[in-house]
Amino acid sequence: MIESQWMNLKNCISRLIHNCKNLRELNQIHSHVIVSPNLSPNDRSFLVSRLIFYLCTISDSTASLPYANKIFKFITHPSVFVYNAMIRANATKIKDPNSRESLFLYKEMLGSGLVPDCITLPFVLKECSNRFDGLMGRVIHAHAVGFGYEVDVYVQNALISLYSECGVLEDAMKVFDEMPHRDVVSWNSMIVGCLRGGELDTALRLFREMKERKNIITWNSVITGLVQGGRAKDALDIFHEMQTLADEKGNTVGPDKVTVASTLSACASLGAVDQGKWVHSYLERSGLECDMVIGTALVDMYGKCGCIETALEVFCGMPVKDVLAWTAMISVLALHGYGDKAFEVFMEMEEAKVRPNAVTFVGLLSACAHSGLVQKGRWCFYKMKDRHFIEPQAQHYACMIDILGRAGLFAEAEELIRSMPMRPDVYVWGALLGACQLHGNVELGEKVARYLIDSEPNNHAFYIVLCDLYGKCGRFDDRKRIRGLMEEQGVRKSVPGSSMIEVDGVVYEFSVKGSSEMMPLAALESVLMVLSNEMKIETVTSSGIIE
Repeated sequence: MIESQWMNLKNCISRLIHNCKNLRELNQIHSHVIVSPNLSPNDRSFLVSRLIFYLCTISDSTASLPYANKIFKFITHPSVFVYNAMIRANATKIKDPNSRESLFLYKEMLGSGLVPDCITLPFVLKECSNRFDGLMGRVIHAHAVGFGYEVDVYVQNALISLYSECGVLEDAMKVFDEMPHRDVVSWNSMIVGCLRGGELDTALRLFREMKERKNIITWNSVITGLVQGGRAKDALDIFHEMQTLADEKGNTVGPDKVTVASTLSACASLGAVDQGKWVHSYLERSGLECDMVIGTALVDMYGKCGCIETALEVFCGMPVKDVLAWTAMISVLALHGYGDKAFEVFMEMEEAKVRPNAVTFVGLLSACAHSGLVQKGRWCFYKMKDRHFIEPQAQHYACMIDILGRAGLFAEAEELIRSMPMRPDVYVWGALLGACQLHGNVELGEKVARYLIDSEPNNHAFYIVLCDLYGKCGRFDDRKRIRGLMEEQGVRKSVPGSSMIEVDGVVYEFSVKGSSEMMPLAALESVLMVLSNEMKIETVTSSGIIE
């Protein structure tokens, strides 16, 4: 009878812990567990383990983990269950990259004679991933083999993530290839690892080979990874494939806000405004919330596609704007030479009490460069430090050199370069070289170009600019000599020139090597010849020579 009452009390307190709303309630329950005379030692130990589990896995309060640590210190013989909860919490809730708490707990667990299970090892491996500690990860990998968990899917998934995070894709792929059973997490982890490691083709191959049903993480990882890897057109193709499958099968995963934001970024990279408009309309039809991230992506997309008015309309319609949204709008205006308007938006940003960041000032300085606003550029460059306490970086100096160089103020530009607290990078010198090319300053341009060629002898752009400078001043022998130097050293464009055009919502790409997506190069040349002849006829007709 008494044992039954104890059991009922234990179950009742366990349910209270599970349904607990906040730490204040939990503290009261904890007190009752400590002082209650109607709980056996085993029941009290069980309930304390439930308290730790709640604090480590369910509660999202910042005070949960310190509270759990205090309880843990008073447990004489923690079980594997308790160690797992504590290791999990320390691996997932502590963001400090120098933290080693999970590893200390794991070592303590082994020292007490307990054997880790398939729950322990993945979270210890996660701690190694967080710290990019591949060496310790290999030690834990050896433990997994020793304890017989080398073929456990959770452990193997954690190993793939570990090796991918540490940049050892070969080992991650080896673990993946040797897996007897793979789940969707296995495929996602390997695909994300390849995308982060720059192996985009391998990631796409795995994506195509994936037998498990793709979830939203799969689609978003591939689309985002391709955009960030410079393969925006492929990202759009994957997005359309996702849409097609969602239309054909009602149970297929549809796009979410992350998908939309990444796809808009792809449209911005390609200048595919029709596709971007379609994504915008899909956003409105689907009922997805247009939050700050998507609003900022829309501003960026419309701006880069040349639709300034629409970008401003979207921007003004955003109820809440963070520094990224304001910076995106300023950068869009800068891109198209609306310098004064960019400063108007900046003044509104300050009135809204939003603090600008370093990227904001890159946008403002770019606006000054594209609009010829030298005085405002000087003001902006010096005020970013005095008023906003932002130290100018190399990219800010490059923008300022661009402003001065476009205005022909070479002496001031050179003096600014000499005053830089850091070593001028290729972008700073490149801005000065571009100004020399613009104004035909051969003497300075020759000196800068030679320095850049010595720094990056395989960069074809510097040779081309120097040849152009020589050509403009009639130094054709020097131009021929530089051309010969390029051929002698095998310097050429590593990527052939290409163009993209959007026709009826479809983006076509073609290059000097031709393209399988469009008509053959010979046919394109034929069309260009016809157009050229038509233009000549129209020119002659308009001049009155032929009626």
